[in-house]
Amino acid sequence: MVRTMALGLSLSVLPSFMASAKTEIDHGALDHGERIIPVEEWELVELQKFIEECIKANKDVDPQEAVKEVLKKAVSNPAAMLKAIGEPTEAGLKVFLRTKELTIFAASWTPQMNLMPHNHKMWANIGIYTGREDNIIWENQKRGLEADDVRCLFEGDVATLNTNAIHSVTNPLKRFTGGLHIYGGDFFATERSQWNPETLAEEPSNGDVIRGIFKEANEKMRKIKNY
Repeated sequence: MVRTMALGLSLSVLPSFMASAKTEIDHGALDHGERIIPVEEWELVELQKFIEECIKANKDVDPQEAVKEVLKKAVSNPAAMLKAIGEPTEAGLKVFLRTKELTIFAASWTPQMNLMPHNHKMWANIGIYTGREDNIIWENQKRGLEADDVRCLFEGDVATLNTNAIHSVTNPLKRFTGGLHIYGGDFFATERSQWNPETLAEEPSNGDVIRGIFKEANEKMRKIKNY
């Protein structure tokens, strides 16, 4: 059976909805530099099957397309996926699998949250199970970054991004958006770039930067609620 894996972070810094899983640690995994958090089997049995199917599909001759078909089937029933993952209450990542070959996590965006243009340096499949996600696809031209395409993803929709893709993300709704994100590699061990939303200047991106973006979005949401 596939185990769910958390980021290499202490549970105290994880979003609350992510830290709600059992905190018992399988120390046998520490030899490989991994922290494994068991989950309630009754709650995520379908997710478990989904993860196993993704691992199998990733061995196909066209792994991105094969994994995409698994993802399409999974988010074709958004309500069931939302029940399995849980209703998002703040911006953050809920990581289900992290290996050198594949990363799977649920990402949640606060109401009207924006993410600046960024790359992944590996293929990506994104399926929406609650809310909506608007994507601008960018091209890195000689004179700088230029908007090239727009993709609006609704519940049940799946999008694919190639290895060189650059996109920015907006949740246009006044409620949370949640999506399953699958990457063809170790997303968290890969040095990436992001682009300043005003100047479009390229900047380094890493785990600390991403955590800062989520923290800012959550603080903004709380201020609006308390206004």
